[in-house]
Amino acid sequence: MGKVIGIDIGGSTTKIVGFDGKTMITPLLVRANDPIASVYGAFGKFLNTHSLKIEDIERIMITGVGSSFINNRLFGIPTGKVDEFMAIGLGGLFLSSLNKAIIVSMGTGTALVKAENDTAVHLGGTGVGGGTLLGLSNRMLNVRHFDELIEAANGGDLSHVDLTIGDISKEALETLPSETTASNFGKISDLVTKADLAMGIINLVFQTIGMLAVFNTRIDKIKDVVLTGNLTNVPQADFIFDQLSKLYDVNFQTPSNAEFATAVGAAICFKQKVAFKEVF
Repeated sequence: MGKVIGIDIGGSTTKIVGFDGKTMITPLLVRANDPIASVYGAFGKFLNTHSLKIEDIERIMITGVGSSFINNRLFGIPTGKVDEFMAIGLGGLFLSSLNKAIIVSMGTGTALVKAENDTAVHLGGTGVGGGTLLGLSNRMLNVRHFDELIEAANGGDLSHVDLTIGDISKEALETLPSETTASNFGKISDLVTKADLAMGIINLVFQTIGMLAVFNTRIDKIKDVVLTGNLTNVPQADFIFDQLSKLYDVNFQTPSNAEFATAVGAAICFKQKVAFKEVF
């Protein structure tokens, strides 16, 4: 049996992963604004990196917004299109080794999917995501790249930016510790620094995403939330989700290769014989 390739074609990045039987081949990412150039570039780079030949590939499975531009088989290899939400769901379950979970895909915006075994349902989402991070940091801090924002946030103090329960109540609340955020950017101090603002922006985005996930766990009575997508690479997010886990008794987890979950899910759809659209 040949190798199965999963490709997630986004607006600015394309992610690719392969499976040799049950073994996942190390994924990689390429950046390009043109989806056609991106997918061919990613595939060529993947073959070269792993010393593979075209004849080694049995099947290519594509997904993501850029997959709508692909109307022919890639390199003559049998190619299928997978529903993006199905790919998000199955990819998140595979990487987390769970059978049932809320999968959160954090990219430019954020999508939430309920996944169970070989099914996935799109629950909704929010426009708050990576685009929000970069848009706000651009306007407020003149910072235009994720790496710069992450670095700028080091040492940031949220007490100079966010209003907490402790700021507005003298008595401790049973379900809300004093350090719980009452209002993002509700207490910008005269002492605020660039690091404080950067941390405030990151906190705003990830708390918003986290709370949407918490609400969905309560609706569907699911405790496990799997975080995927590019924003899983923001290190400050770990602390924010850990706080939400403790506060709301929800299991947030970020599996290895989380940013490649959708590409993984595309390949998994073929392996699990989930319905897809053949490209001719």
